[in-house]
Amino acid sequence: MEFCLDLSHHRWARARDPRQAAAWTLETIAAADRAGLHSVWLSEDPDGWDAIAVAAAAAVHTERIRIGTGVTSPFLRHPVQIAMAVATLDRLSAGRAFLGLGRGQPEFYTYGLGIPARRPLAAVRETIALLRQWWRPPHRATATSGHFPVHDWPLSVTPLQEQVPIYLAALGPKARQLAAELADGILIADFASELFLAEILPALRAQVAAAGRDPARFAVFVRTNLVLTDDPEPALEERKLPFALLATLPGMSQQIVVPGFDVERLVAELRQLLRIEEQLRAGRPWHDLRRTVDPARIRQLVPTELIAQLCLIGPARELRERLARLATLGVTHVFVRALPEPDPAAYRTLVETLVSAPAPPGS
Repeated sequence: MEFCLDLSHHRWARARDPRQAAAWTLETIAAADRAGLHSVWLSEDPDGWDAIAVAAAAAVHTERIRIGTGVTSPFLRHPVQIAMAVATLDRLSAGRAFLGLGRGQPEFYTYGLGIPARRPLAAVRETIALLRQWWRPPHRATATSGHFPVHDWPLSVTPLQEQVPIYLAALGPKARQLAAELADGILIADFASELFLAEILPALRAQVAAAGRDPARFAVFVRTNLVLTDDPEPALEERKLPFALLATLPGMSQQIVVPGFDVERLVAELRQLLRIEEQLRAGRPWHDLRRTVDPARIRQLVPTELIAQLCLIGPARELRERLARLATLGVTHVFVRALPEPDPAAYRTLVETLVSAPAPPGS
């Protein structure tokens, strides 16, 4: 199992000193690079930063870590723009770029930005097909129909890698099938329960094999936002608001399978409190959804014990046991929350603590 760094624009949005926030981001990625983390995933929502710009800046400050979007959408970026941006990033990073791709939240595009987001999975499928054409010789793409009709369009700046990895953010069965057929791996969203992973991953591996591909080469990334701490309570409380915002989106609660909790009732209550359907139909972005939430009410409604089962937050022995179970299920990569300080030694210690076997009692 390998460890990935998860970064978003939220620090930039809250920063009193924009230059300090930008410097912290680049220094954090450089620290993760020197510590040996596998990859850094830069979120991209239509109300945040430009993930490719951040990735390009980080590329020249790093040597080993893979760098990419976590994730972008073909509704936010036309496939040709994705092809150009990732090819450019691959050159700047000496062949370390990857693409995290997903449909995004269709309502943001349709109602907020006036970008038609019909048949989102078809758009993702078409995008992958176009990117594969542009990134392989002769670096020309054609699509005669669909969302993105392209007529023999060339790409003159191409990636260094023979195959840039494409990882698909997928949750439902149709999206997972698409990932098994066409992607190099899957990204499973934050707050996916262990039981949900146990239910879907064996079938996913079978789908990869049925598509004529090697399941052993298919990566399974889980956005765990891991926090190593002997005092988990504050971090668990902090995760309640992101849980409420994510779990109330259409279809997202299916990944929360935790016996002993009435998840359906909780999500319904949160949806009513957040007026999520009304907000999405009005085209409100994440920026506005966060600002309309009462954090105290959310913390009161969401059981801490539920968040503890959905998040990798806790002491070393507990996290090692849970990571071992995830590895047995087929998870290949997990995400760690960025540390407060961009210290390579602290990241190395974090990884070493999580992968080392606990000492026998009395040793």
